[in-house]
Amino acid sequence: MDYPNTDNYRITNASEIFSPGLVIFRERLAHNLAEMVRIAGHPERLRPHCKTHKTREIIEMQVKLGITRHKCATIAEAEMLAEVGVKDVLLAYQMVGPNISRLVKLTDNFPGTTFGCLVDHPEAVSQLSRAITSGGNFDRSVDVLVDLNSGMNRTGISIGPSAIELYEMILSAEGLNVGGLHWYDGQHRQSDLRERTVAVNAGWNQLIKFRDQLLLSGLSVPRIVAAGTGSFPILAQHEEPNLELSPGTTTFHDDDMATRFPEMNFLPALGILTRVISRNRANHLTLDVGHKSCAADQPFGHRLAFPELPDARELIHSEEHLVIETAHADQFKLGDHLIAIPRHVCPASAVHQYANVVEDGKLIARWEIIARDRVLTI
Repeated sequence: MDYPNTDNYRITNASEIFSPGLVIFRERLAHNLAEMVRIAGHPERLRPHCKTHKTREIIEMQVKLGITRHKCATIAEAEMLAEVGVKDVLLAYQMVGPNISRLVKLTDNFPGTTFGCLVDHPEAVSQLSRAITSGGNFDRSVDVLVDLNSGMNRTGISIGPSAIELYEMILSAEGLNVGGLHWYDGQHRQSDLRERTVAVNAGWNQLIKFRDQLLLSGLSVPRIVAAGTGSFPILAQHEEPNLELSPGTTTFHDDDMATRFPEMNFLPALGILTRVISRNRANHLTLDVGHKSCAADQPFGHRLAFPELPDARELIHSEEHLVIETAHADQFKLGDHLIAIPRHVCPASAVHQYANVVEDGKLIARWEIIARDRVLTI
């Protein structure tokens, strides 16, 4: 992606930020949240995924916009959401092992919050039902959504008779409320909008056909939770009253999404402040943004973008160092800082203790990335 206005990432009191340090540009974050609501058409149609940021303050910003339903990936994230006061939390995971009892504890500790989770296998339904009603407690309940395989082939049961049987099993299980269907189609990352639209809608039509089959069988489908970043604006155009859109990356956006989906009006709102720690070779800078401080899941050479150095080329990336090549290296001295935009933003927040919040070009606050930990109190 091109970054024509690098002033957006300037920080006048950058000396107060330790490096490598996570930086949230608050105006851009606020823009992205407002854009999510605009695309959805109404905040009640949103169920944003908090795995991207894991931060209380951003949840509070979303709640102020009227976003009452939220999605997460871990028990810690669910606990964070409930502590903030969110009343409807969906764990987009199938609970297994000790996480089943942890979910039960969540329902006990936060009786004012409705918790939900996903299933794609009958054994998960049985285990969850037994745990929820353990000790003869039939006052507890959780919402359970059937996770359908959208073609991503990661989780989810294939549409067909087995999925109907699983749905019916939830309806008859003690302690479980049938919550509807979950459809994550994050595999649709085509840069060509027309091509992506055709692919997304083909999957959507398959999903709606299955939903209608459930309804014709007399089964209730309270909601459909759907969308990845690429499909979010496309699915938002469908006037499905029970649709809850669950984008995550759009909260911060990143260089990958900005490059793949140029038609989207989101702005990269999170960067990593890094400093020059060595410059002993011509056209080379060594920075302190190793792969312990940014996402290393992207291919080497495509992990970070530098708005001030569009020609930067990654040469070496190790635990604590990044060596880049740039024709502008001689403009920098030891200790000078740069802002690096993650190619993939979601894992970046998980490796930082807190984020430095910048507004109007100045550091104004630090927000703890509270749910980077796997365990809070439960």
